[in-house]
Amino acid sequence: MNTTSPVACPAWKKLEAHAATWRAARLADVSAGEPTRGLQMLATAPGVQLDYSRQRAGALTLRLLAQLAAERGFDEWRAALFSGQAINTTENRAVGHTAVRADQGAFARLKGLSEKIRGQRTFKRIINLGTGGSDLGPRLLADAFADGALDVRFVANIDPIERERAIAGAQADSTLMVVVSKTFTTQETLENAKALKGLGFRNVIAVTANAGAARQFGADEVLPMPESVGGRYSVWSAAGFAGLLAIGAPAFEEFLAGGREIDEHFLNEPLQSNVPALMALLGAWNVNFLGIEAHAVLPYAHRLRLLPAYLQQLEMESNGKGVDREGRNVDYATCPVVFGAEGTPAQHSFMQLLHQGPRPVAADIIDAGVNETLSANALAQAKALASGTSDSELPPHRRHAGNRPSSILRFRSLAARDLGRLLAIYEHKVFTQGVLWNINSFDQYGVELGKQLANRILKGIII
Repeated sequence: MNTTSPVACPAWKKLEAHAATWRAARLADVSAGEPTRGLQMLATAPGVQLDYSRQRAGALTLRLLAQLAAERGFDEWRAALFSGQAINTTENRAVGHTAVRADQGAFARLKGLSEKIRGQRTFKRIINLGTGGSDLGPRLLADAFADGALDVRFVANIDPIERERAIAGAQADSTLMVVVSKTFTTQETLENAKALKGLGFRNVIAVTANAGAARQFGADEVLPMPESVGGRYSVWSAAGFAGLLAIGAPAFEEFLAGGREIDEHFLNEPLQSNVPALMALLGAWNVNFLGIEAHAVLPYAHRLRLLPAYLQQLEMESNGKGVDREGRNVDYATCPVVFGAEGTPAQHSFMQLLHQGPRPVAADIIDAGVNETLSANALAQAKALASGTSDSELPPHRRHAGNRPSSILRFRSLAARDLGRLLAIYEHKVFTQGVLWNINSFDQYGVELGKQLANRILKGIII
């Protein structure tokens, strides 16, 4: 498969030349000159529509980006992902999150155990102990769709305050710890688990690939976590068990089904109408050719308030890399800085910078179809970012430059299936950009150095 540098691709050179025309263009003028742009620059996937008409791009841009994807060997890489080839080359592993959400046998075990726990009501409090993807995924799922059958809480931090708040009012014999760590050596997770065990909380389900260590710790049951599934891609697996307990098996099954729908779309849809691929191509265009270094995620739905944090890890841990698949230092930008918050609070916070800051920020605006007011605000922000104000009579401090690119993801509603669709869209976007940039999106060695140094400091080793 192709592991040459993307800057060596002919399409890259063409895109660099083509970008000069878009640096000088204004979206307001482009939209006025292309009255059908809003109808043409749409793509649909199951349950969702992507409106990218406010991106600083045109038909030629998309053709050149598609040419770049072809020169990068996108079709071959995509096929390798779904066929289980070891595309995580630094760890010599396949990448298995798409296979996990299609594994009915694995889900059957999780479903049976969750229904037993929810049905017996022996446990009134569930405490998920995990960090990174072992926390962000199930926490997002529970925060969005918990049905109240169980009190499910999360501890990711080794600051004891989070631990104390999670156990406040809980009785040890009616509390279940779900300890999630692929290696069962994660410092934060194990420290929290030992602290709770020392306080008498001894009912434990472990989610790990290291069953021996989990049994030695005292786990009553061990749920396997596949080696091929990285933490930030793991919510579909047993790592999402606390989320499953919070929302119930029927909703979790819908969540998995939504992810599988996007898998089929991503695998089979042509590039020009493939929602995750288009988002990836346009994101690379903004970063590499328009020099836009930050990307905001703005969901207009309270159920999605934790989505920006989830995507910060998914995108920046996956694609925040400085060497390519051949170990060469990259001389081009990779992942932008990803940040965000739910839409209406963000409008009264950092979106001041998005509208009037001197350096443009790209944005994904997620209209979840919650109500007319939220949808109106989502569309209004996209329009304001694109067009700004052209009234010369306004004083300078009230003018908006506009020309800030954004896309809108529109959902008809927001249920568990829609969340599954949304997360799978972003997973495939990240994968596609990894192909474009010739980087491995599935390792994360950048998180290890600081942990190693912290352990040395704790042991009294001078560094």
